[in-house]
Amino acid sequence: MISRSFRQARFGAKSPWFGLASLGLALVLAAVAHQFFEKSDRVVAGRAFAVDGDTIRIGSHKIRLKGIDAPELNQSCIRDGRPVLCGEKARDTLLGMILNQNVECRVAGRDRYQRQLARCYVNGEDIGARMVEEGCAIAYGDYRLLEAKARLQSRGVWGTDFQRPQEWRRNNLF
Repeated sequence: MISRSFRQARFGAKSPWFGLASLGLALVLAAVAHQFFEKSDRVVAGRAFAVDGDTIRIGSHKIRLKGIDAPELNQSCIRDGRPVLCGEKARDTLLGMILNQNVECRVAGRDRYQRQLARCYVNGEDIGARMVEEGCAIAYGDYRLLEAKARLQSRGVWGTDFQRPQEWRRNNLF
């Protein structure tokens, strides 16, 4: 049987093995953090494709527009008692903004689905701001004044009966 003092000396906090194990754990945690967190202000630019109303793809980069939440692609809204494909409308509006344009995105991290979060611009115009202004996206932490203006003018989804995209996802996707 190994004595208690031998075990403490061999595996205790003062042991060199404890220090090496701590260093190894720190390196593993740093590597994992590097995978999940992206340096702010990294720029991704090029021709973009609209995946849906708040997500674009530039090359291999899948980018979620920061500060907005657009209706899901298969989400509909009701206008005058009839369904309106507001998810498709949001995607088509975004597509019209970026089609044949150079899109510049300033990455500010990743979302829980590992998409890059970014503010994106075409010719200096903030795409997320324009989506909210057109009523094709909901302000999600940002752009509250633009949303209020779109709401007052009954633009886009604000001229319909609709579920907020987050609520719609909760009721229909998961």
